[in-house]
Amino acid sequence: MKHQLASAGLSESAQAAVTLVKSRAAEFGFDTTELQKSDVHVHVPAGAIPKDGPSAGVAMFLALTSLLTGRTVRSDTAMTGEISLRGLVLPIGGVKEKVLAAIQAGITTVMLPARNRKDIEDVPENARNRIRFVWLERVDDAIEAALNPPQTHEPDMPSTTHTAPAEKRVARSR
Repeated sequence: MKHQLASAGLSESAQAAVTLVKSRAAEFGFDTTELQKSDVHVHVPAGAIPKDGPSAGVAMFLALTSLLTGRTVRSDTAMTGEISLRGLVLPIGGVKEKVLAAIQAGITTVMLPARNRKDIEDVPENARNRIRFVWLERVDDAIEAALNPPQTHEPDMPSTTHTAPAEKRVARSR
């Protein structure tokens, strides 16, 4: 499998995410031979937003897991955390700034490394009261909290994918 990683600061996180997802292919229900035939390009444009490479590990892992399993990521959820090759979520810096940015973006749930629990005291109380926090020990906690259930097929119509009514889909995408 070829990997193109757009930023040197993010390349280790992206590589860890790809490796971890590949190691769990059987558990997630996809064939690694198809993945090996594909290119995975992780592009994080520089723009005006500074990025901390290691902090993107959880997000990259979930993006790849979503892509390969067909499960969408909740649109009301933000996440941060470095990941290890064993699936541990490691602590990060800038908790206060990341939580305040999530609130400004209209996010209602923030997933943070459990080892950063003490840093939540730096977040103003009025901001803490506006967010639901999910504390992550392992990437499995992130999967459970952020990935929507797999789409199901109707028993009598195998080619039809079951989806929510349009008004519910729109509400979830905000």
